[in-house]
Amino acid sequence: MRPVGYMYKRISRRPEWLHVPTVVDIYSASSCISHDFCDYINYWKHNGYWLFNSPEVMQSLAAEHEVNLEDCTLFYYEAYDFQFIQTDRVWVEFSPIEDFVTDVLNPVSSTLEGYDVSTFLCGNKPECSPLSCNYLARDLTVNQHCLFATLEDAKLAIDGGKFENSESGPLRIFAVYSVSA
Repeated sequence: MRPVGYMYKRISRRPEWLHVPTVVDIYSASSCISHDFCDYINYWKHNGYWLFNSPEVMQSLAAEHEVNLEDCTLFYYEAYDFQFIQTDRVWVEFSPIEDFVTDVLNPVSSTLEGYDVSTFLCGNKPECSPLSCNYLARDLTVNQHCLFATLEDAKLAIDGGKFENSESGPLRIFAVYSVSA
């Protein structure tokens, strides 16, 4: 696992259409359901993984652009060193986009919440988290945050073809940590 960055997110409760009673809320890496703190890409302050090197960078952006972070939860992410290419059914290495400085600071205190799988058709930011977005949590074992309990669970589901009928594109596995702000 490698450090890939931070994101403030507005956590959504489990949507009515996701019929998994054990899921309380969505801690996905993508912003399909639980949205990022703002539409940050045009500010060009993100790192090569399209996340942030530190919470302070986002706090500065929020202050400058009058974005309220009070209703946001801070997350730190690590990624498995390989992404799964669905069309070829192989695991390959990936790296950050070199045009952006990537120097992620380790959190002082964090809690591992679980593991998410996200698609990367465009190769930059997490696009879709099929566990929630494509209802895969209905057929797979996930925790209260709609995440796998272990890295091994995520890898077994991918290798076992459980993501074949979800969004297209490479799949990356994220360790999702909540961080005390």
